[in-house]
Amino acid sequence: MSPRCFIPLLAVLLSCCATPRPSTFRSPTARHPGTIFAALDLPSPSATRNGAGAPGPDYWQQRADYDIQASFDAETRTVTGTAAVHYTNNSPDSLDYLWLHLEQNVFREDSLGSQLGRRGAIAMNRSEGDGITVQRVSTSDGEPLKLTVYDTLGRIDLPTPLAAQGAALTFEIDWSFVLPEKVFRRFGIEKVEQGTIYEVAQWFPAMAVYDDVHGWNTLPYLGTGEFYTDFGDYELALTLPRSMVAVATGELQNPGDVYTTAQQQRLETARTSDETVVVVTADEIGTEDYRPAGDGPLTWRFSSKNVRTLAWACSDAFILDAAGTEHTLVQSVYPAEALPLWAESTAMLRTAILGYNERWATYPWPVATNVNGIEGGMEYPMIIFCSERKDESGLWGVTTHEIGHNWFPMMVATDERRHAWMDEGFNSFINYYSRADWFPGEVNEGTHPSRLAGQMARSPQLPVDTPPDQLPGRLFGFTQYAKPAAGLVLLRETIMGPERFDHAFRTYIRRWAFHHPRPADFYRTMEDAAGMDLAWFWRGWFEETATWDAAVDSVDEPNGRWPAAVTITALGELVMPLDLEVELSDGSRIRRHIPVQAWFHSRSVTERFGDGQQIVSVTLDPDEDLPDIDRSNNRWAQ
Repeated sequence: MSPRCFIPLLAVLLSCCATPRPSTFRSPTARHPGTIFAALDLPSPSATRNGAGAPGPDYWQQRADYDIQASFDAETRTVTGTAAVHYTNNSPDSLDYLWLHLEQNVFREDSLGSQLGRRGAIAMNRSEGDGITVQRVSTSDGEPLKLTVYDTLGRIDLPTPLAAQGAALTFEIDWSFVLPEKVFRRFGIEKVEQGTIYEVAQWFPAMAVYDDVHGWNTLPYLGTGEFYTDFGDYELALTLPRSMVAVATGELQNPGDVYTTAQQQRLETARTSDETVVVVTADEIGTEDYRPAGDGPLTWRFSSKNVRTLAWACSDAFILDAAGTEHTLVQSVYPAEALPLWAESTAMLRTAILGYNERWATYPWPVATNVNGIEGGMEYPMIIFCSERKDESGLWGVTTHEIGHNWFPMMVATDERRHAWMDEGFNSFINYYSRADWFPGEVNEGTHPSRLAGQMARSPQLPVDTPPDQLPGRLFGFTQYAKPAAGLVLLRETIMGPERFDHAFRTYIRRWAFHHPRPADFYRTMEDAAGMDLAWFWRGWFEETATWDAAVDSVDEPNGRWPAAVTITALGELVMPLDLEVELSDGSRIRRHIPVQAWFHSRSVTERFGDGQQIVSVTLDPDEDLPDIDRSNNRWAQ
């Protein structure tokens, strides 16, 4: 998810917070400087998750496959659905009951999200409607199953336990809900000049995750923490008014039923084209050429393999264009008022995917779709929502961010209810480099570590690894997006170096693709693949709120016995490797690197320079790579 306009405004946000505190600042997690190097208190390695940070030989996760038949009545805004859910219990435990997420219930006036929203505690601040209504839950042979609903969760009691290690069952569920007119995030309705755009997500009863860490994951949906779901295959038959063009998670199975002959031909051309091909044109909107001839609704059939969830969008005002890569159909849908900017959307989406393919891992699905509508920026497998219509930089920023989420967390499937930084932060990190794919030579400056120093100096802070629903709004973007992203930039560019980092980060992606990693798995994999002890960094940057403040403490002239010396003191609780540059009286300049291990035993380090030369000036961190909260003490001069 991208908070509305968050990416384009990140640099501005951080620059506004850039006034440092004095170097005497101490974080709430002050510690003796030696102990930051101690080993982290991580879960014990096991055959499920091993000490190297990889899935072990006994690793397991559940699977949920869905066959959904749904329809949408635009006049009443009612979505009606029936799903056959095939659930496989790969765990070592038998299960007496199953848990479902019923996220539309957050819109009920009495929901926990609405109650907290009215108190300004979280993002959910509007209530509308009765949420989801479940008409029937039964076994595949028609035997009724008891469903008990608690807020945004539902428990299905099983007549007999579902056995461990591969046993499966299929149950059926019928439901309906009215799509809210006013939605706080994720999806929504927008009236445009030639029709209405509907973006629909988090819309069906979805299996909760049962895992080896928490058992059933039953954190309620409150609005800020997004979702945590298992992988599965989805078949969707979506019946819509004939006037609508639809896109969804998955590959369209019946283009001959839902496109005109001319549109089908253009779509086939687009699949193998590097350039954007307009498939459903602006001129066709509102004419008999817009939709296939006939009466009554049309059913769109989509199929998706190994995805975490499913979203869709439809409109009677959509233009659709597309292009291809070697493996993927890339497409965009948008109304006429999004032009001329959205004529570039498919090229942007294609460019972003190719950049991520090259740097990190290949996009694994056959379709990628960008939807222009009311939602500012939101991601689902194979489909993203973006509202920007005016600014090229804004459209690129949201597009590259939201499609980046198809790597984190749609492929590397983290728990966003507890560890949002592992998808938002990691995705913001890969966005740092993707900026140059569309704007050559540029990076997302707001993500540079030095830009975070002012915000890091402000008290109080909360650790990065804080559940997102527990963060006040003023800290959410910084804690879950900016700080973890900047931390990874710092690791890659300054602490590890690109080659070492890239090998380790790609190893993490490869190990945990289509699996559920936890913070300990990330920490261990990075250390294992890089051959580097980083406990000091994980603790200071992600687990606590330490700050870095290096200062020139003293400069001593040569005295015949000893050369000139510079003493540097670390005033904050964080430690960092440090570069310094000195200018000597003969005009020469010397750069020196102080490794992070120099802070093992003391807050102060003394470096000696020259052969009888006096020191004219000293500059710490001359390239400003580090998040130093007070640069006024980084320079000394005669």
